[in-house]
Amino acid sequence: MSILHVRGLTHGFGDRILFRNIEFRLLKGEHVGLVGANGSGKSTLLNLLTNELIPDEGDIEWHTGVEIGFLEQHPDFNQEESIKEYLRGAFSNLFSLEEEMLQITERLGNENVEMETMERDLERLGIIQETLETHHFYSLDAKIEEVAAGLGIASLGMSTQTSHLSGGQRTKLMLAKLLLSKPDVLLLDEPTNYLDDVHIAWLQKYLTDYPHAFILISHDTSFMNEVVTVIHHLEHKNLTRYVGNYVRFTESYELRKKQNYQAYLRQQKEIEKLEDYIARNKARASTAKQAKSREKKLEKINRIEKPGNMPVPRFSFKVCREPNLEVLVADGLSIGYKHPLFKGVDLTIKKNAKIALTGHNGIGKTTTIKSLLGKIEPLSGQVKLGSFVRPMYFEQEMVMQGKDTALQFVWSKFPDMQEKDVRKQLARCGLKNEHIYQQMSTLSGGEQTKVRICVLMLKESNFLVLDEPTNHLDIRAKQALKEALQNYKGTILLVSHEPEFYEDWVTETWNVENWIS
Repeated sequence: MSILHVRGLTHGFGDRILFRNIEFRLLKGEHVGLVGANGSGKSTLLNLLTNELIPDEGDIEWHTGVEIGFLEQHPDFNQEESIKEYLRGAFSNLFSLEEEMLQITERLGNENVEMETMERDLERLGIIQETLETHHFYSLDAKIEEVAAGLGIASLGMSTQTSHLSGGQRTKLMLAKLLLSKPDVLLLDEPTNYLDDVHIAWLQKYLTDYPHAFILISHDTSFMNEVVTVIHHLEHKNLTRYVGNYVRFTESYELRKKQNYQAYLRQQKEIEKLEDYIARNKARASTAKQAKSREKKLEKINRIEKPGNMPVPRFSFKVCREPNLEVLVADGLSIGYKHPLFKGVDLTIKKNAKIALTGHNGIGKTTTIKSLLGKIEPLSGQVKLGSFVRPMYFEQEMVMQGKDTALQFVWSKFPDMQEKDVRKQLARCGLKNEHIYQQMSTLSGGEQTKVRICVLMLKESNFLVLDEPTNHLDIRAKQALKEALQNYKGTILLVSHEPEFYEDWVTETWNVENWIS
C-alpha cells in the first residue's frame, strides 16, 4: 500500500535546479535510504515532504491520516522543562487522558453527583482506561528510560533542564522524542551525527526492527547498509529507485552507469551519422527528401545527457615553520563550566603527533579542545602552547547567517586574493559554479563544510584541531579529507565519531573517559 506518492516534482534555488520531474512512491513499512552527493538535494527533498518548503512544480500526496515524524530545525524548548518531561511530551495525548481520568474519578467520589452524569462519566472512564491499557501507558516511563539510555541521554540525568544541554545533546533529545512517538513515517536526516559507536549500534537495531516506514539520509554507509531495504538515489537532477541495501545499490549503480554510458555512445554515433547524411545530402535535389526525413528523425531523438561525475574534492593544508618539540602542554587541567568534567589531568602533545580524542557524546571532547586552545578558561590548571605553534581550529557546527555567497564568505577572509583564485580554490574543494554563487545559508551541510575547509586550506598552520569535520560529508569528500590529513606534515588533534575515518593513520588515541575518576 502506497502512503506517499510524489509526481512531477521539480525544485531549485534561483537558477540552480536540484531535481526535475522526479516521481516515486513510499510503501507502508518501507525502509528507504536516500543517497546522493553533497548538494544533490536530499535534505531539500525531506523539507518538501514536510511542507517546510513549497515545490516549484509537482504534487506531493500523503495518504489520509498518515502521521509524519521529522526532526524540528528550530525546536521551541521550554527552559524550565526537564529531559524526562520533554520526552513525556511524545505521549502528551495519553497523559491528558490520565488527567481527565483523575478528574472523572474525583467527580465520581462526590456523593451529590447526578445519576445521568455518573453514567456518562463511567462510560467515558471505561473508554479512557481501555485506551491507556492498549497503549501500555503504565510502562511508558520504562520505555522512555530505555530510549534515553539507548541514545546516551539518560547519563545526562533525566531531571536535567533542557536549557542546560548543548546543541548536539538537544538534537539527540529531539531524536529520542521522535522515536518514542513512533509515527507512520520517520524522516531522518543524519541521525548518527551526534552519536558514538554504542548508541549508533542501538539506533541501528531500533530502526531495523521499526514496524513503520522511514526515509533515512546518512553518510554512515555501514549504518545505512544494515537498516534499509530500498535505496532512492538522487543524481543529475533525477531520482532512481534500487531494491536492496546500500551494498546492493553500489553494485547495481556501477552496472547502470556502464549501461548508460554505452547507450550514450550508441546514440552519439547515430546522431553523428544522421547529421553527416543531412549535411551531405540536404542541398542535392535528388536526396533532399531523404535528408529532410533524417532531420525529422533527428529532432525526435530523446537525447541522453552525457554521463558526468560530481567534482571530486582535492583537499590539502599548508604547513608553516616547524614548532618546538612540545606543541602543547597542560598541567593539572580541570575543565567544565559550573562543575568539572574531569580534573587534575596532565597532557603533552608532541610535534607531528596525530591524536584522536574519543569518548561517549556529552563527556566533554569539544569543551576539552576549546579549553586547550584558550577559547574557554579551564577551571584550574594551565595550558601552554609551544614556541612557534600556529593552531588552526575547525569548529563542529557553525550557524550560517546573512546573505553572503560561498565566494563572498571566503573572499571576505582573504581580500587580497583575486576572485578567480578564490573560485579556483572552492572548485578544488568539490564545489560547482552554482554552489560558489549560492548563499551560504542555503547550501547543504556538506557544501558548507567544504567551504569552511577551503578557508583552512588557504591559511598556514602547524597544528590542526578538528572537531567532527566529517559531519555531513559524502564518501568521496571524506576520503579526500582523510588523505589530506594523512599527508599533513604538522600536528593533528581530531574529534571524530567515525573510527574507520581515523584509526589507520592516527599515532595516538586519547579516551576522555579514562580521565574521569
